Amino acid sequence: MQKVILYVLLFFLPVGYSVTNHKDSVLLTSATSECEKLYIDMHLENIVNYAAFEQAFIGYNKVQEKNRDIITLIDFTKPSTEERLYVLDMKQKRLLYSSLVSHGRNSGENYATSFSNENGSYKSSLGFYLTESTYEGKNGYSLVLNGLERGINDRAKERAIVIHGAPYSNPSVIASGRLGRSQGCPALPQALSKPIINTIKGGTLLYIYADDHKYLAQSNILSSYTASL
Repeated sequence: MQKVILYVLLFFLPVGYSVTNHKDSVLLTSATSECEKLYIDMHLENIVNYAAFEQAFIGYNKVQEKNRDIITLIDFTKPSTEERLYVLDMKQKRLLYSSLVSHGRNSGENYATSFSNENGSYKSSLGFYLTESTYEGKNGYSLVLNGLERGINDRAKERAIVIHGAPYSNPSVIASGRLGRSQGCPALPQALSKPIINTIKGGTLLYIYADDHKYLAQSNILSSYTASL
């Protein structure tokens, strides 16, 4: 009886449609529903851009190297004068931190609009990273980032792109019209840098978002997302 029903369904499916396509569609719909539910459960409406959260959610589920249920999302569609870094506990369904964060000096003025993986570009790089160890450097307490996407951010270590605190990222700087800018690092306000670094260090995921079509076309991690667009 089940076979008869299946044959009948296949007869009425559009030309070129396959059961495999249907399964992929069902899986994608299920993942989208789970993402929407988590977004609502975490009370992120009017705080976090849903498209940014959805892409971060896909990466969070795809990147197996992470060893904790925390993801940091940076939304570069927002200006530097607004909080645009979010530390999210996906298991406990909590927003742990919301903070200002800088972008690279050659990525733009108040908005980050240009991105690069090249040495000496002084631009931010998009995509997914894993956090590693901490160290004391010229910018104080800092967190090493490992870029996971080839050709997009995999030169992060070579470029010394790390998370650190900086006076040019403090809220008082906003009076000048924008936050100060880095050489490509996501620099935090000094009062928040240490607690945030200690929360996300040691194998959590970081995603830097910018609604950038060039990035989406290159990203292997978000290939299932781009295929659905």
